[in-house]
Amino acid sequence: MIAPDELQFIAIRAQGPGGQNVNKVSCAVHLRFDIRASSLPEAVKERLLQSPDHRVSREGVVVIKAQTSRSLEQNKLEAIARLQSLVTEAARVLPPRKATKPTRGSQRRRLEAKSQRGEIKAGRGKVGW
Repeated sequence: MIAPDELQFIAIRAQGPGGQNVNKVSCAVHLRFDIRASSLPEAVKERLLQSPDHRVSREGVVVIKAQTSRSLEQNKLEAIARLQSLVTEAARVLPPRKATKPTRGSQRRRLEAKSQRGEIKAGRGKVGW
């Protein structure tokens, strides 16, 4: 669904423990994906741009950081999988919600619970002799 030429990978140094190797090898990956310049359908682009996800910047670029593996290739594959799941979620269209009225029984139960709670609170007052 996502063309490989639309993805931009930047190798960076991973954070966290790793001994002497962590300071020498750049095996973590930043994946950058420009939503507006992509070949995705317009509806999916709009939903991605409107997404509240912190990985989508104001400029319309998705930035995903993958650093769980010590292998650059595995981190690239993980970043692609995360991007694919983000796009798949944006491509899914939910059916519109149909407004319904609460049932008579649920209204009755709600009012009974409110009055019962009110009686409990009224019983907390001072006792007069």
